Amino acid sequence: MQLKEAKFHIGQIVKHRIFPFRGVIFDVDPVYANTEEWWNAIPEQVRPRKDQPFYHLLAENDETEYVAYVSEQNLLVDDNEQPVRHPQLAEFFDAQVDGVYKPKESISH
Repeated sequence: MQLKEAKFHIGQIVKHRIFPFRGVIFDVDPVYANTEEWWNAIPEQVRPRKDQPFYHLLAENDETEYVAYVSEQNLLVDDNEQPVRHPQLAEFFDAQVDGVYKPKESISH
C-alpha cells in the first residue's frame, strides 16, 4: 500500500465537509487507525475509505467542544478567522499565528 502525503498539518484549522463543526489538527494517522466498532458505526453511505490520512481534531460546534477523528476526504480548510475555543488547546499549542496554531515545543514531533 502506498501512503498518501497528508494534505493538512498539525495546528491547522479545518472544518468538516458535511457536518457543522470545525477544529484544530493535533495529530495525523497516515491511514485509518481506530477500532472496527467505530468504523462500523459510520453509516455506509458516508463511510470514508481507510487508505487515506485521518486527523485528530480538537473540535467544536455551536453547543460543545470534543475530540474528533476525521478522514482527509471529509475536511476542508476553515477560513473563519475566529479562534477555536476548545479547552485543551493550551495543552497542545502556544499562540495562533496567521490562522495556524503553533505546537508546543515539548510535544512537537
